[in-house]
Amino acid sequence: MVEKINTQINEGDDAPNFSLSADHGKTVSLADFTGSNIVLFFYPKDNTPGCTKEAIEFSDKVQDFEKHNTVILGLSPDSARKHDNFVNKHDLQVTLISDEEKKTLEDYQVWVEKSMYGKKYMGVDRSTFLIDTQGRIVKIWRKVKVAGHVEDVFEAVQNL
Repeated sequence: MVEKINTQINEGDDAPNFSLSADHGKTVSLADFTGSNIVLFFYPKDNTPGCTKEAIEFSDKVQDFEKHNTVILGLSPDSARKHDNFVNKHDLQVTLISDEEKKTLEDYQVWVEKSMYGKKYMGVDRSTFLIDTQGRIVKIWRKVKVAGHVEDVFEAVQNL
């Protein structure tokens, strides 16, 4: 039996590729954006306070990111149908990707054991990955606090 070696994903590594369903019937692959920088933000759940605030703040700055050759993708374990509702309800301008199987969440090491009120469960560690035009991870933010995060990411994009 071959044992899977769990190596830490780090800045400078090639970003794990994926091909997944997204909002409004799209299929999105990381390779679709070769030649652009990518902000890939992982979030726990559509229509929750922190996730809604984060998605709206990224949407509000999408044109600023585009001026720096950067696309914004959000990814959660919610279904593409839930993403459609989330996008429509809040007029989001970012593409939301569905990973119901949690493979990409695991590849990026953001599907983790969490604890609330003494109960352990698996969930998404709110994280953001900045990926350059060559598909390499330039910067990783883990355990993201929403307040001020979009500005931090935008500053990093400006410095590429």
